Amino acid sequence: MTSNKIVVVNSRVHNLKNVSCEIPRSSFTVVTGPSGSGKSSLVFDTIYKESQRRFIDSLSSYSRYFLGQFQAPDVDLIEGLSPSIAIEQKSSLKNPRSTVGTLTDIYDYLKILFAKMGTVYCPDSGEKIISYTFSQIIKEIEKLGLDQKIIIVSPVPIKDKTHWDQTISKFQSMGLLRGVIENKVFDFGDENNFINYNLDTFGVVIDRVIIKSDIRQRLSDSVELALRIGNGVINILVNNKCLFFSTQNISPVTLKVFPKVDTRSFSFNSPHGACLTCKGLGTIEDFDENLLIIDPSFSIEDGAIKAVGNKNSLFYNLLVDFLNTNNLKTTTPLKDYSQQQLYTFFHGNSTDLNPSKPSNTNILKYPGLITWLRKKRNESLLKKTRNNFNEYLIEKTCHDCHGYKLNRFALSIKINKKNITELCNLSVIELNEFISKITIDSHLIPVILPIIQNITKRCSFLIDVGLDYLNLNRKATTMSGGELQRIRMANQLGSSLSGVLYILDEPSIGLHPKDNDGLLQTFQKLKNNDNTVIVIEHDLETIRNADYIIDLGPGAGINGGEIVAAGNLNEIKNNPNSLTGAYLLKTKNISIPNKRRKSDKSIFLKGANLYNIKNLDILFPLNSLVCVTGVSGSGKTTLLNKILVPAIENYLSKKRIFINSNFHSIKGLSNIQQIIKMDQGPIGRSPHSNPATFCGFFDEIRSIFSNTPEAKTRGYDATRFSFNNIGGRCEECEGHGFIKVEMHYMADVYLTCEECEGARYNQETLSVLYKTKNISDVLNMSISEALVFFKNHPKIHRNLETLDKVGLGYIKLGQSATTLSGGEAQRLKIAKELSKKKNGHVLYILDEPTTGLHVNDISLLLKILNELVDQNNSVFVIEHNIDIIKCADHVIDLGPGGGIYGGKIVACGTPEEVSEINNSFTGKYLKNNF
Repeated sequence: MTSNKIVVVNSRVHNLKNVSCEIPRSSFTVVTGPSGSGKSSLVFDTIYKESQRRFIDSLSSYSRYFLGQFQAPDVDLIEGLSPSIAIEQKSSLKNPRSTVGTLTDIYDYLKILFAKMGTVYCPDSGEKIISYTFSQIIKEIEKLGLDQKIIIVSPVPIKDKTHWDQTISKFQSMGLLRGVIENKVFDFGDENNFINYNLDTFGVVIDRVIIKSDIRQRLSDSVELALRIGNGVINILVNNKCLFFSTQNISPVTLKVFPKVDTRSFSFNSPHGACLTCKGLGTIEDFDENLLIIDPSFSIEDGAIKAVGNKNSLFYNLLVDFLNTNNLKTTTPLKDYSQQQLYTFFHGNSTDLNPSKPSNTNILKYPGLITWLRKKRNESLLKKTRNNFNEYLIEKTCHDCHGYKLNRFALSIKINKKNITELCNLSVIELNEFISKITIDSHLIPVILPIIQNITKRCSFLIDVGLDYLNLNRKATTMSGGELQRIRMANQLGSSLSGVLYILDEPSIGLHPKDNDGLLQTFQKLKNNDNTVIVIEHDLETIRNADYIIDLGPGAGINGGEIVAAGNLNEIKNNPNSLTGAYLLKTKNISIPNKRRKSDKSIFLKGANLYNIKNLDILFPLNSLVCVTGVSGSGKTTLLNKILVPAIENYLSKKRIFINSNFHSIKGLSNIQQIIKMDQGPIGRSPHSNPATFCGFFDEIRSIFSNTPEAKTRGYDATRFSFNNIGGRCEECEGHGFIKVEMHYMADVYLTCEECEGARYNQETLSVLYKTKNISDVLNMSISEALVFFKNHPKIHRNLETLDKVGLGYIKLGQSATTLSGGEAQRLKIAKELSKKKNGHVLYILDEPTTGLHVNDISLLLKILNELVDQNNSVFVIEHNIDIIKCADHVIDLGPGGGIYGGKIVACGTPEEVSEINNSFTGKYLKNNF
């Protein structure tokens, strides 16, 4: 055994069957195999877990005392390990303040850049604000030239004109006898000159000077006195012009004083920079028009709108007056209002009302229902009363900062006419170009150049991993697991570490084949820094570029857990036991359907307009498998999930008033009776959620155990067998099976509960057996094992059969929802829908369903999707996988690029038709398959 390899001997973690392997160090290794074959068990639960355990062991005994015992993986020996960093695809970021900018530290550098060289403008007048030091003011005056006559003036606010005499006397006692109004000098003795002007400020003449080479001391003394009287502000009158100088950030027009600029001024997490209304989130909870509508076919009198109030309320009287002014009645159905009338109904206007009967409302204006409800909610003192409004609230863009998160002063500081949020709204590639073109004053180069270099370096890393389309303001909570994983990869590139073991889980998720080259180059850069890169991956192109390949299998779950092939690309190709090798050699592939479905029904979306999608007209065939494709950031998710899905949901809820819609019109929705969106979001937030509870057959299992003779004798009902209820569960771990240990500066560690040894239930509950198995044994069964065990229970068997059909036969019935990948969670949702009886006319929306699937499993997925379509349903899929795209009935290819360079239809039609379009990247890769 040599130190240039990571050696694993006899790993028995999960389904691994005494797996031994040698992984070359300072290389790029891919671990592949069918879903559930044991890839994560080998890479994460064996290699990474042992590395983590050894790190804990390296800490002092005092630190280990607080951390508890960290269980070693079930393996005989691991040698050659180095410090490891795992970059997983699952997103654990729930903080709404986390953005691309904060995750990559680019925003921190931008804050420093704006604090050092940003130009400050008055938020009210737009005039440039420049603060000077005392010596800078002297230099500016001297620049006016020798023999130049100047008047040094201190501006003074007029607080109270009734005490004018006292104000004059104060300055006269100081030997200051003249004042200035509108650049004209007057004697204080003639007070009428001042009283006749209706001004808030006037000037006090400090000195009248002719600039000479020998008057610097007099000039300095006069400027110093002027600044003291003017509270840091001084005016210089020269040639009937007024020059403004200040040692503070003061507007030359409004004389409003602004705080000193520092990095806190640009932080939306600090009160110094955050918008006061949204507290730096960019969004607020606000009332939604559609949630307030009960039925647009009803009138106000019939109860069309919630929360209008009773007929004796002030608002109702104002509403009646508004309706009368607009020739409407309380009996007019809401659907008969014009769009303008609807907008005014909800948001109010400034038009005076003309009451139908004498009342005190004639001095008021109609505020609008939403404005009125906002007022009522804000004035509510009781939390319970405020909570009554929650059902009408949604997250909306803040109306004060318009989603920019910062206050007006922060947004008025600019570089090359752009504020910091405008820069963060640029795509990474645009930001990189903007920053590179900034001109730096020579005296600022030592300060500014390192900042710019750090920003451009980090932007380049994001571009390398295929994230050039993102902007820095993109919230972490809206990003896919694949995007977050590649951001973490970009950060690691920036850290320039060497001698590290990097472990990644399907980094190609969400990447168009075109963008794969940049990802592969990233692996090479990490490797060239003397790091070892181990990647779990199914993408054939990534596998082809690996230095070393480990192929696990041959099947999933108990049928997997063995290394069927290991070596370089040629060795894998030539190994007859390797399923992956057969696909690499192209002796096995997913066949193209003999014919494409042609449907006479469709949805026609006209004028789609949101983010980078601008006024698109799109036809979606129904009763078909439709693939929406395009490079990363081209607008696929926006089109389907942000425009089409809300429109259909709104239609199906019978609220056919499209207020603030992101399209002009939509036709063909009468052909749809239900829409089901199956994304990669978790099936549950709690560790207690699992496949059995999600699919609804755990109740049946509990019922089976409660009907056993032993359970009846003891008086146990079905609730006894729930790990959520006191009585049956283990109270030490509260039914989790593990104890969470907070590591503070590290990721939390989960230790198996010593009381129940991970079984979740107490001993009394575990002593009840069905077919020699207790409830914990059943939850630890794989789907495939449970299929045999419950073959005589039709309801349970039907659900299990569907789960097995979607390629999830390897997962356990009781596997925690938090441990499932996005792809597994999505396939669970598909299985749940397949097990339900439906009458067709359902539109299914799926987002990258091939995530986590081996190429051999994709054929199973295609069979299921086609089964759904054949049942008179429609399936719309966002997908990058060419094997899925080539089997679709219709392809809509967006692009040509990402971000502002995308949002257009590059090609649409059958896969064969798209493959003939020259400027379609998808078409280029499709052509290789025909």
